[in-house]
Amino acid sequence: MLELRNVSVQYGSFAAVKNVNITVEPGEIVVLLGSNGAGKSTVFRTISGLNKLSEGEIVFQGERIDHLSPDRIVQLGIVQCAEGRKLFPRMTVYENLLMGAYIYRKEKEKIKQSLQHVYELFPILQEKRNDPAGALSGGQQQMLAIGRALMSHPKLLLLDEPSIGLAPLIVEQMFQIIARINQEGTTILLAEQNAHAALSIAHKGYVFENGTIVVEGTSEQLFANDNVRKAYIGT
Repeated sequence: MLELRNVSVQYGSFAAVKNVNITVEPGEIVVLLGSNGAGKSTVFRTISGLNKLSEGEIVFQGERIDHLSPDRIVQLGIVQCAEGRKLFPRMTVYENLLMGAYIYRKEKEKIKQSLQHVYELFPILQEKRNDPAGALSGGQQQMLAIGRALMSHPKLLLLDEPSIGLAPLIVEQMFQIIARINQEGTTILLAEQNAHAALSIAHKGYVFENGTIVVEGTSEQLFANDNVRKAYIGT
């Protein structure tokens, strides 16, 4: 479904990502593990068309997309839920969700169906649909950010650090919902520092350090890797 082939990205003279190769198959949850600054968000921004490659290529469903604009990439079915949620705090929950359906703005029935699906996944968003997004709790804001991304009917959903800043109970609920979204048919590429939670639902993963992939494998293989366990899982 998605292939990154020898992808490198520069910020001026700084090499943020170097010779990265990633494959995401339809129906998978694939996790990118690593600390802050390891290159995960740069990879996401590059897939989304926000950063330009210095080398390599990105292929989605057999088509190169690394030359396309971000809006065209969304239309093809790749939607990012950015780190930090990036909501419109003064707009209501409902208005934020509608922003996620912008590419379907003329298809009222499709938007209605999308809203029903998001409200089914996150009932609290329906309850608070008229509240400003900025008034929500951290967990509710993350639900809204994911819900807004789902409004675009993604084939591939990029989730960047969805557990950051959340209480442990909310993190557990969040990963249950991510697994459900995947089971309903959405392929997911997930960037996370919470390795244990991410590997618990992922099919495979890649470990980033200093912009390069240092380990890759199935979730079972990464759980069993002593270096990965010591660095990212703990025990």
